[in-house]
Amino acid sequence: MGSIRQGTPAFRQTNLAFFAAGFNTFAILYSTQPLMPEFTREFHLTPAMASLSLSLTTVTLGFSMLLCSSLSEVWGRKPVMTASVLAASVLSMLTAFSPTYESLLVYRVLLGFALGGLPSIAMAYLSEEMDPRSLGIAMGLYISGNSLGGVGGRMISSLLTELFNWHVAIGTVSLISLLASLIFIRSLPKSAHFHPRPPEPAGLFSSLMGHLRDPGLLLLYGIGFLVLGSNTAVFNYMGYVLAAPPYSLSPTLVGWIFLVFLVGMFSSVWMAKLARKYGSHKVLALSLIITLVGAALTLEPRLGLKLAGLPVVTFGFFGSHSIASAWVGRRARRDRAQASSLYLFFYYAGSSIGGTTAGAFWSSLGWGGVVGMTAGFLLTALLLTGLLFIAAPADAVPVRHPAAK
Repeated sequence: MGSIRQGTPAFRQTNLAFFAAGFNTFAILYSTQPLMPEFTREFHLTPAMASLSLSLTTVTLGFSMLLCSSLSEVWGRKPVMTASVLAASVLSMLTAFSPTYESLLVYRVLLGFALGGLPSIAMAYLSEEMDPRSLGIAMGLYISGNSLGGVGGRMISSLLTELFNWHVAIGTVSLISLLASLIFIRSLPKSAHFHPRPPEPAGLFSSLMGHLRDPGLLLLYGIGFLVLGSNTAVFNYMGYVLAAPPYSLSPTLVGWIFLVFLVGMFSSVWMAKLARKYGSHKVLALSLIITLVGAALTLEPRLGLKLAGLPVVTFGFFGSHSIASAWVGRRARRDRAQASSLYLFFYYAGSSIGGTTAGAFWSSLGWGGVVGMTAGFLLTALLLTGLLFIAAPADAVPVRHPAAK
């Protein structure tokens, strides 16, 4: 049981570390998302092909997390996370010097493998080291760092691409991420509640399969797949909508739409608090409905209303992810790093499949097709949320403590 509580120096130090790590991971990961129209023009690609600059990274990230989380059960949480953030910063810098789109994709694949050592282990570390009453807040703050990193990486890359080129843009993001990595390494306390396991591949595989046999965890994995798949679909192709007539926005102005991800810094924490008060399944369902409403708003042809849908989508998305990821930490009774890595494997698989599949809908049906696919994902996630309450009712109720009476 974790002992780091809200209001203590250790709590602030841990949150600073993971805020920096989240910034690092997601600035690097999403720095190419606003560059997709630029890749389409420079390398003569279809939008679906341009989306591979993100999709290939997220899918390899998912596979890497399965391996890295198992390694962390043997080698420890902080050593694996430290190697991950440093390697990712170096590979991102190499990506900036890519002469061709093919070489860029190679570096982005390697980058996905390097990034895998941070996200799933971060969730396990927080689950092990945080007092249960502080876990939801800490998870929300970590996801807030993810949000700021995603915004910063996208904004910097879009602005510097217009001023200079995409090589300068990615190189600048890489330097900032290296600084964030050093803050993480310096600030993160050593694990106090981690117990290493001997390297037993058969045992690790058995525990991995045990998580996949848990119906509650399986439903949470499916929800993670669907929520990120729908979000990536919206933001991968909104840039194409806004850059084309009748809007004809510049790359920098298109990049400004990613400021809406700052909403996630608020919604992830706030929705976590609501879930603790009213129950996870109720607030998770509410978050999904909010996301669906936002996606519907983007169908409006008037620019103001179309853009108004994006912060609504973002608010609901970050709320959903914050609740589902914390729920995985509570649901898994052992081998939490593996349980978390499986959640994030499906989560990022959703990004890869949803983001690239939406390209086919965009090419054949336009923006309405992208929104239709997104709605299908979100309605399915709502169905899984209902099934989750049946499969894991005890995990969905509000967390009560004697001191809170």
